[in-house]
Amino acid sequence: MPEMPKEMEEKILEFQQAQEQLQLIVGQKMQFKMQMDEIGLASESLESAKGKVYKSTGAIIIEADKGALGKELGEKKEMLTVRMQVLGKQEEKLRKRLLELRSELESGAKGMPPTKKSG
Repeated sequence: MPEMPKEMEEKILEFQQAQEQLQLIVGQKMQFKMQMDEIGLASESLESAKGKVYKSTGAIIIEADKGALGKELGEKKEMLTVRMQVLGKQEEKLRKRLLELRSELESGAKGMPPTKKSG
């Protein structure tokens, strides 16, 4: 069986690493989306709350100022939005790179002689 060129091996490795990175980014985006959904629900609850409001801090629940809590939730949502945008750009770059690598690998595979099947 002919040996695979070193360049092809490196491209395969890069392709695999890019796939793993993409999976991590997609997972992070899902986590951030869930956090944003939770913040949205908390904001809705906060708006309709009458009287005192409380927030969880570690293992305890403390009374909180409704306005300050609303501001805190807004800041968290803004931060998550920015992080999701950054991850979206990284995801787009990785997807493009994966398409390039796939094309290069397919072209390289066509240029290789067929392998002999034993059996």
